Amino acid sequence: MRGAATRAYDLSMKHAPLVAPLWTPPEIAARVHELGLAIAHDYHGRSLRCVCVLQGASVFFADLVRAIDLPLTFDFVTASSYGDATTSSGIVHVSKGFAHDTEHHDVLIIEDIVDTGLTVHRLHAEAIRLGAASVRVCALLDKRAARRVPVEVDYVGFVCPEKFVVGYGMDAAGMHRNLPFIGELTT
Repeated sequence: MRGAATRAYDLSMKHAPLVAPLWTPPEIAARVHELGLAIAHDYHGRSLRCVCVLQGASVFFADLVRAIDLPLTFDFVTASSYGDATTSSGIVHVSKGFAHDTEHHDVLIIEDIVDTGLTVHRLHAEAIRLGAASVRVCALLDKRAARRVPVEVDYVGFVCPEKFVVGYGMDAAGMHRNLPFIGELTT
Protein backbone atom coordinates (compact mmCIF):
# COMPACT_ATOMS: atom_id res chain seq x y z
CA MET A 1 0.00 0.00 0.00
CA ARG A 2 1.30 3.44 -0.92
CA GLY A 3 1.48 6.24 1.65
CA ALA A 4 0.05 9.77 1.50
CA ALA A 5 3.46 11.27 0.70
CA THR A 6 3.77 9.04 -2.36
CA ARG A 7 0.25 9.93 -3.54
CA ALA A 8 0.99 13.65 -3.17
CA TYR A 9 4.22 13.26 -5.13
CA ASP A 10 2.46 11.26 -7.84
CA LEU A 11 -0.25 13.91 -8.14
CA SER A 12 2.28 16.71 -8.32
CA MET A 13 4.16 14.87 -11.05
CA LYS A 14 0.96 14.16 -12.99
CA HIS A 15 0.10 17.86 -12.85
CA ALA A 16 3.69 19.15 -13.04
CA PRO A 17 3.22 20.98 -16.35
CA LEU A 18 0.24 22.82 -14.82
CA VAL A 19 0.85 23.16 -11.07
CA ALA A 20 4.08 23.86 -9.17
CA PRO A 21 3.66 22.84 -5.48
CA LEU A 22 4.05 25.61 -2.88
CA TRP A 23 2.77 23.92 0.32
CA THR A 24 2.74 20.17 0.95
CA PRO A 25 0.00 18.14 2.64
CA PRO A 26 2.04 17.78 5.88
CA GLU A 27 2.71 21.54 5.99
CA ILE A 28 -0.98 22.28 5.47
CA ALA A 29 -2.08 19.74 8.10
CA ALA A 30 0.32 21.14 10.69
CA ARG A 31 -0.81 24.71 10.10
CA VAL A 32 -4.52 23.78 10.18
CA HIS A 33 -3.94 22.06 13.54
CA GLU A 34 -2.22 25.20 14.90
CA LEU A 35 -5.09 27.40 13.70
CA GLY A 36 -7.63 25.08 15.33
CA LEU A 37 -5.82 25.32 18.68
CA ALA A 38 -5.66 29.12 18.49
CA ILE A 39 -9.36 29.43 17.58
CA ALA A 40 -10.41 27.00 20.35
CA HIS A 41 -8.41 29.04 22.85
CA ASP A 42 -9.85 32.38 21.72
CA TYR A 43 -13.49 31.21 21.60
CA HIS A 44 -13.59 29.04 24.72
CA GLY A 45 -16.99 29.40 26.38
CA ARG A 46 -18.49 31.43 23.55
CA SER A 47 -21.20 30.73 20.95
CA LEU A 48 -19.14 30.15 17.80
CA ARG A 49 -20.67 29.87 14.34
CA CYS A 50 -18.17 28.88 11.62
CA VAL A 51 -19.15 30.13 8.17
CA CYS A 52 -17.64 28.37 5.15
CA VAL A 53 -17.28 30.42 1.97
CA LEU A 54 -18.10 27.89 -0.74
CA GLN A 55 -16.70 26.34 -2.81
CA GLY A 56 -13.02 27.02 -2.41
CA ALA A 57 -12.87 26.89 1.39
CA SER A 58 -14.75 23.58 1.69
CA VAL A 59 -11.68 21.34 2.09
CA PHE A 60 -9.96 23.75 4.50
CA PHE A 61 -13.23 24.23 6.42
CA ALA A 62 -13.74 20.47 6.88
CA ASP A 63 -10.23 20.00 8.26
CA LEU A 64 -10.26 23.17 10.37
CA VAL A 65 -13.56 22.65 12.20
CA ARG A 66 -12.40 19.16 13.23
CA ALA A 67 -9.29 20.81 14.71
CA ILE A 68 -11.38 23.24 16.82
CA ASP A 69 -12.12 21.44 20.08
CA LEU A 70 -15.28 23.36 20.95
CA PRO A 71 -19.01 23.02 20.49
CA LEU A 72 -19.84 25.11 17.41
CA THR A 73 -22.33 25.45 14.59
CA PHE A 74 -21.88 25.73 10.82
CA ASP A 75 -23.23 27.92 8.08
CA PHE A 76 -22.35 28.00 4.39
CA VAL A 77 -22.37 30.94 2.01
CA THR A 78 -21.59 31.05 -1.68
CA ALA A 79 -19.77 34.15 -2.82
CA SER A 80 -17.24 34.88 -5.53
CA SER A 81 -15.68 37.69 -7.51
CA TYR A 82 -13.69 35.42 -9.83
CA GLY A 83 -16.11 33.18 -11.71
CA ASP A 84 -13.93 31.14 -14.09
CA ALA A 85 -11.30 33.88 -14.47
CA THR A 86 -7.88 34.09 -12.83
CA THR A 87 -8.45 37.70 -11.76
CA SER A 88 -11.25 39.24 -9.72
CA SER A 89 -14.04 40.98 -11.59
CA GLY A 90 -14.27 43.45 -8.71
CA ILE A 91 -17.94 42.54 -8.24
CA VAL A 92 -18.85 40.12 -5.45
CA HIS A 93 -21.66 37.80 -6.43
CA VAL A 94 -23.41 36.23 -3.42
CA SER A 95 -25.61 33.40 -4.65
CA LYS A 96 -26.32 31.98 -1.17
CA GLY A 97 -26.14 34.20 1.89
CA PHE A 98 -26.28 33.34 5.58
CA ALA A 99 -28.87 30.61 6.13
CA HIS A 100 -28.84 30.66 9.92
CA ASP A 101 -29.54 33.41 12.38
CA THR A 102 -26.25 35.08 13.29
CA GLU A 103 -27.68 37.38 15.94
CA HIS A 104 -25.75 37.13 19.22
CA HIS A 105 -23.31 34.57 17.75
CA ASP A 106 -19.59 35.00 17.37
CA VAL A 107 -19.10 34.49 13.63
CA LEU A 108 -15.88 33.13 12.15
CA ILE A 109 -15.80 33.52 8.36
CA ILE A 110 -13.57 30.80 6.92
CA GLU A 111 -12.05 31.52 3.51
CA ASP A 112 -9.60 29.67 1.31
CA ILE A 113 -7.80 32.83 0.22
CA VAL A 114 -8.21 36.52 0.92
CA ASP A 115 -6.75 38.58 -1.88
CA THR A 116 -8.72 41.64 -2.99
CA GLY A 117 -10.64 41.57 0.29
CA LEU A 118 -13.91 42.32 -1.51
CA THR A 119 -15.70 39.07 -0.60
CA VAL A 120 -14.65 39.11 3.06
CA HIS A 121 -15.54 42.80 3.35
CA ARG A 122 -19.05 42.16 2.05
CA LEU A 123 -19.64 39.06 4.21
CA HIS A 124 -18.26 40.79 7.31
CA ALA A 125 -20.64 43.73 6.79
CA GLU A 126 -23.58 41.37 6.26
CA ALA A 127 -22.85 39.41 9.47
CA ILE A 128 -22.70 42.68 11.43
CA ARG A 129 -25.96 43.83 9.83
CA LEU A 130 -27.57 40.55 10.93
CA GLY A 131 -26.56 41.18 14.54
CA ALA A 132 -23.47 39.02 15.05
CA ALA A 133 -21.86 39.51 18.47
CA SER A 134 -18.47 39.56 16.76
CA VAL A 135 -17.02 38.74 13.34
CA ARG A 136 -13.54 37.47 12.64
CA VAL A 137 -11.91 36.00 9.55
CA CYS A 138 -9.78 32.87 9.15
CA ALA A 139 -8.06 32.36 5.80
CA LEU A 140 -5.82 29.53 4.74
CA LEU A 141 -3.99 31.97 2.45
CA ASP A 142 -3.58 35.72 2.78
CA LYS A 143 -2.47 37.40 -0.45
CA ARG A 144 -1.92 40.86 1.03
CA ALA A 145 -0.36 42.37 -2.09
CA ALA A 146 -3.66 42.02 -3.98
CA ARG A 147 -5.86 44.01 -1.53
CA ARG A 148 -8.34 46.45 -3.02
CA VAL A 149 -10.15 47.13 0.26
CA PRO A 150 -8.66 47.00 3.75
CA VAL A 151 -9.76 43.90 5.67
CA GLU A 152 -8.33 42.24 8.73
CA VAL A 153 -7.59 38.53 8.60
CA ASP A 154 -7.49 37.38 12.21
CA TYR A 155 -6.18 33.85 11.61
CA VAL A 156 -3.80 33.23 8.69
CA GLY A 157 -2.54 29.87 7.50
CA PHE A 158 0.12 31.13 5.10
CA VAL A 159 1.00 34.43 3.45
CA CYS A 160 0.57 33.81 -0.26
CA PRO A 161 2.89 35.23 -2.90
CA GLU A 162 1.42 37.09 -5.85
CA LYS A 163 0.62 33.89 -7.76
CA PHE A 164 -2.59 32.19 -8.88
CA VAL A 165 -2.88 29.11 -6.68
CA VAL A 166 -4.94 25.93 -6.85
CA GLY A 167 -5.39 22.74 -4.86
CA TYR A 168 -6.77 21.88 -1.42
CA GLY A 169 -10.18 23.16 -2.54
CA MET A 170 -9.02 26.08 -4.67
CA ASP A 171 -9.61 25.94 -8.40
CA ALA A 172 -9.07 27.34 -11.84
CA ALA A 173 -12.40 27.16 -13.70
CA GLY A 174 -13.46 24.27 -11.47
CA MET A 175 -10.29 22.20 -11.94
CA HIS A 176 -7.55 21.15 -9.46
CA ARG A 177 -9.69 21.38 -6.27
CA ASN A 178 -8.82 17.76 -5.45
CA LEU A 179 -5.05 18.25 -5.27
CA PRO A 180 -3.84 17.48 -1.72
CA PHE A 181 -1.23 20.27 -1.91
CA ILE A 182 -1.42 23.97 -2.80
CA GLY A 183 0.44 24.99 -5.91
CA GLU A 184 0.92 27.76 -8.40
CA LEU A 185 -0.98 27.41 -11.66
CA THR A 186 1.81 27.64 -14.21
CA THR A 187 -0.09 27.59 -17.49
